[in-house]
Amino acid sequence: MRSCPKCDQQNTDEARFCHGCGAAFPSSASQVSADENEFVRTFIGPSKALLFSLQRGWSWDRADNHYIEKFRRFSNGGRPRFALSWHWPAFLVDPFLWFLYRKMYVYAFVYAVGPVISAYLTGDFTVGIVWRVMAGASANYIYFWHVKEHVKEITAKKTLDNAAQERVLRETGGIQMYVVWVGLTLNVLLLLLLLQVVREGPPGEDPFQSDPSQPAPERKYF
Repeated sequence: MRSCPKCDQQNTDEARFCHGCGAAFPSSASQVSADENEFVRTFIGPSKALLFSLQRGWSWDRADNHYIEKFRRFSNGGRPRFALSWHWPAFLVDPFLWFLYRKMYVYAFVYAVGPVISAYLTGDFTVGIVWRVMAGASANYIYFWHVKEHVKEITAKKTLDNAAQERVLRETGGIQMYVVWVGLTLNVLLLLLLLQVVREGPPGEDPFQSDPSQPAPERKYF
């Protein structure tokens, strides 16, 4: 038996309309889809983020609405598949920090170590831009699978009631605010380092030679 959400009339499980008030029951497929969206929304959390879309441009809005809209591109047709998208925060901010911010620790480690190793092996520090482009093009899809797998794992646990399920979703998902302060601290330190380099000049410059066009003064040693 199924109860009508409007009048509480008891109906058979096969009923498509309430026998009491005539209200239509939602189909099982649409109900499952709505439940999954709520689980995803709970996992992502209510935090706001700097977002960009071609229709609205830049905006400061809820991240869960944005990601649910993006995730539809990867599950269009029922089967998950890759679709090209762009994630500005993962590109503009250090990808390591963004993945850490969203609790994707494996990818955070990869993007912390990968650019360093690549720069060491190639001797080209601009290789970090390639890593940022990779993060910008794949971050939405990676986050889609991160959310999908964790939501499936948590909701499959029959030992959790609704309240416990919601609590675990929020604790496993969401964001880590301390990463914002870590990012700000690293950028301030980088700015101070650049100012120090500008003030002292490039490495190898002779501090005794004020005018590069003039020969250095003779030094006397006693």
